[in-house]
Amino acid sequence: MRGWRLHELGDPWDVMKIEEMDSPQPGDGEALITVEAADLNFADILQMQGTYQVRFEPPFVPGMAAAGVVTAIGQGSKLAVGDRVVGSTVRGVGGYAEEAIVNSETALKVPDSLDLGIAAAANVTYGTSWVALHQRGNIQPGESVLVLAAAGGVGSSAVQMAKAHGCFVIAAAGSPEKVQICRDLGADLAIDYTNGDLYAEVMAATDGRGVDVVYDPVGGEYFDIARRLVAWEGRLLVVGFASGTIPAAPANHLLVKNYSVVGVHMGGYRGRDNATIDRCYEEVFAMLADGKMVPHVSERIGMEGLPDALLRLSQRKTTGRVMFDPRG
Repeated sequence: MRGWRLHELGDPWDVMKIEEMDSPQPGDGEALITVEAADLNFADILQMQGTYQVRFEPPFVPGMAAAGVVTAIGQGSKLAVGDRVVGSTVRGVGGYAEEAIVNSETALKVPDSLDLGIAAAANVTYGTSWVALHQRGNIQPGESVLVLAAAGGVGSSAVQMAKAHGCFVIAAAGSPEKVQICRDLGADLAIDYTNGDLYAEVMAATDGRGVDVVYDPVGGEYFDIARRLVAWEGRLLVVGFASGTIPAAPANHLLVKNYSVVGVHMGGYRGRDNATIDRCYEEVFAMLADGKMVPHVSERIGMEGLPDALLRLSQRKTTGRVMFDPRG
């Protein structure tokens, strides 16, 4: 098979090499798939740099998740040849290649009514947003939700999901073009926080009350602004740190405003509470199949375009999902 491989850790656009490799063989509880789509995630970059919590020693094929059709299974696999699946890759045999190995225990069967490319685009982002907004944030219709980095992968999914649940959605993004994307996604108010006063505009839109829920995949300096915007008894959802800086919340501020800072680790439910994951994707896949939510896919790239796309993702120059198709 043909795919990208790392022989040393570092910035992927510098150290990845495209190679011909033997087809991998699935082990116990695993399945081999032909890759039809894989989504580019910021965590993939961190893993290739050696700074992600799950580490692989080189050489390995990156790409934490992929969607495709099962072509071979290992002993004890819960999948069958011909199944259409999306799931996490294992053993460093990732999705940035023509074939990948997935864990049959955690891979999701994709209904025939749902395109595999859409399932791949939604797998990480919509799963994360469902866990954040529903499982951890317990959003209610009529509540106000502020989404940071709202034109990005997880942010755009959060805008759609909160809006579909009947919330008043305020989207914050980093350029006029990204603000327009947020409006197109259904945001009730979209703010360019690089050319305006995010705090003042949100407070004006909420009559000085602040928002019930903040969805923050950014961290850094915007965390301090976000926590000041949380209303009495609100929730600040810590989804990630795309800024690269991990912030801290002063405990006295939490006490005075009586709000909660809530961690969101979607992958942590695997093996701890599989029923929550099952419910998550049952609802997400149904809404995607019905067209109630549509992933914002800004680019589809082929084999040769991967390094440049990862570089632009790291520089926050992409919007929504960037999808990889090794057949392209």
